[in-house]
Amino acid sequence: MTTNTVENDALKASVFQRLHPRVYLERFLAENFRPDGRVPDAWRDVNLNVGVCVRGDLQPTEERMGSISTADGSALVRLGNTTVVCGVKAEIAEPELDREGEGFLVPNLDLPAMCSPKFKPGPPTEEAQVVSDRLNEVLVASGILPLDSLCIHHGKSVWVLYVDATCINYDGNVFDATLLAMVAALKNSQFLHRVDSVSCLYSLSNAAQLPKATYDEETGRTICTRKTKSPLQIKRTPIAMSFGVFNSFVPWLFYNEPRVTFYAFSTTILADPTSFEEPLLDTTVSVVLDAHSGDLISAIQLGIDTTPSQNLLQTCMTAAVKRRPALAERV
Repeated sequence: MTTNTVENDALKASVFQRLHPRVYLERFLAENFRPDGRVPDAWRDVNLNVGVCVRGDLQPTEERMGSISTADGSALVRLGNTTVVCGVKAEIAEPELDREGEGFLVPNLDLPAMCSPKFKPGPPTEEAQVVSDRLNEVLVASGILPLDSLCIHHGKSVWVLYVDATCINYDGNVFDATLLAMVAALKNSQFLHRVDSVSCLYSLSNAAQLPKATYDEETGRTICTRKTKSPLQIKRTPIAMSFGVFNSFVPWLFYNEPRVTFYAFSTTILADPTSFEEPLLDTTVSVVLDAHSGDLISAIQLGIDTTPSQNLLQTCMTAAVKRRPALAERV
């Protein structure tokens, strides 16, 4: 086979994929493969790079390493071709009036135009807002970090942890990649913060450590010291495993005289869907487990499900339990 023939075949396949994406995927699944070469229940490779920022106390030079040198803590996750970088910053603020004893954990995901042609410059996309809300539910509502542990002085001063993630290459399943990056950045961060001209260095351990902070009622100012530290009380390590449900009709029975073809309804569950597969899915399911204990934190189903929900969720949860140890080693 000549090089020109191979190039022509590849061009035809590319054009067919763009014009008839659903049929294109159906033909691959009929052979029990996906366009990227995986079988339906296979996962893409995961690479995790955790970075920290180390700074000398009041020194003119600073030694920095990690994914984001300007962040207090950072992590970079590659899930297949999907790449997400996350940075953590800590600040001191006043609490809300109805939650005077709780601090803030603020996760956010940015999907800029540079990460995929599907996103345009401008305000945050709807997908970014939806995924950010889902991340907030998992991180805050699941109790990964008790918010009352971020309280410095009741009603006066609390810690705010900003956990900002940016997708720099989008190839599907950004929820799983972003949650993994955020959890890794939180667990392995070390912070440098300045309050009242005092440099506060949080040392690195299993979990990030906050400096001892006190609120002076006379001056109304919060002062922190790096001599005494208290670790973040991370209670859980949530990790997500997402699945897509692809429904189709496949030829089942043929008759030549008269010429009749009967079709059977087929449902395929795709683990870790790509950006090509996601728009074609009828339903998506995200199972969130604790990386170490294996406890179920949440199960989120989006889309119209034409299969029995109990069977679908059970199948996805069983697959997520098998996948958990491979991700737990990386967090």
